[in-house]
Amino acid sequence: MERSFPKGFLWGAAGSAHQTEGNNVASDLWALENRPGTFFADRSGDACDSYHRWPEDLDIVRELGLNSYRFSLEWARIEPAEGRFSNAALAHYRRVIEGCLERGLTPVVTLHHFTSPLWFQQDGGWLSGEAVGRFRRYVRAVLPILGGVEWVCTINEPNLLAMMANLMRDKERTEGVAGAMPPPDQRTAEALAAAHLAAREELAGLRSGWTIASQNFEAAEGAVAERDAWARPREDQFLEVAKDDDFVGVQAYTRVIIGKDGALPVPDEARRTLTGWEFHPAALGDAVRYTAARLPGVPILVTENGIATARDAERVEYTRGALAGLHEAMAEGADVRGYLHWSLLDNYEWGSYEPTFGLVSVDRETFQRTLKPSARWLGEIARSGRLD
Repeated sequence: MERSFPKGFLWGAAGSAHQTEGNNVASDLWALENRPGTFFADRSGDACDSYHRWPEDLDIVRELGLNSYRFSLEWARIEPAEGRFSNAALAHYRRVIEGCLERGLTPVVTLHHFTSPLWFQQDGGWLSGEAVGRFRRYVRAVLPILGGVEWVCTINEPNLLAMMANLMRDKERTEGVAGAMPPPDQRTAEALAAAHLAAREELAGLRSGWTIASQNFEAAEGAVAERDAWARPREDQFLEVAKDDDFVGVQAYTRVIIGKDGALPVPDEARRTLTGWEFHPAALGDAVRYTAARLPGVPILVTENGIATARDAERVEYTRGALAGLHEAMAEGADVRGYLHWSLLDNYEWGSYEPTFGLVSVDRETFQRTLKPSARWLGEIARSGRLD
């Protein structure tokens, strides 16, 4: 069966600053990774050295036949001390944007992808009474470099950020799937929502939205009410914030089954990825349907979807299934404008380099990039606009 995608559909890959650039020394995550007795298995260190090698990365995206690249600006580089903005960092990110445009790539720019300046975190982070004003000031500082950018994501996965804020205070609860975590810290959730709306005001005239970690909560037998109650704080309240946005980003990888007493563990017999998540390609189509039903009229951009696997054939298998489900959701009426694969590179996955999501492998010592067969496979789909 042949499935055709619309003309003008965005086909791309994604990454984030902290996970790819390296040496993000002014950030809160860098401090956490490098403190004595850190619980992280790996430190980000040089990461993929994309701060210097971004032209090579963009060349790869273009040569594959993809037409879009999602990346983030690093607040900690741009404002390493409160109120002190780096013109050099702003110029760097402007060069990356221009590099996309020169190569015919549509840049999808994220303003906050999990990491914050260390000074911001030390002074209360998102719970500081100054947080929204500080984020607004940062957005105002980057606005002049966003010329030619059609898609701006304000905050990446605010629901996961708010859940992590709660999880960090409850050391005994260490579930690996976001949707199985404790509910969001509500004060953090509300601060993130206010920061998003403030950013949208500053970005007036640009197409902006935020991206949601879509968890595909499914009800075990007799647990529909429990599933709905579980989803409301973890996902639905964040979708509600996006009801007037120019688009919403959907980021889907797996599903979480909810029983009478909450999230159920992945069954022992289930196929798993390197992160321990259930292998579930249908997650993408289901997440798009769920989002479209709750945000009628709001265009959807798939800003992340992929699989942590050491077997590239499994990456192709998963992505083929995910794209088939996406096409079905679109045929049912979902207004989806593009698909950005996570990730372009095998990068730093928040504590470890072991989960490899990339279309491209990266040598940890030389930083040499090597295209995997899945990269060329996805590139051919992008060139043709068809999934066979």
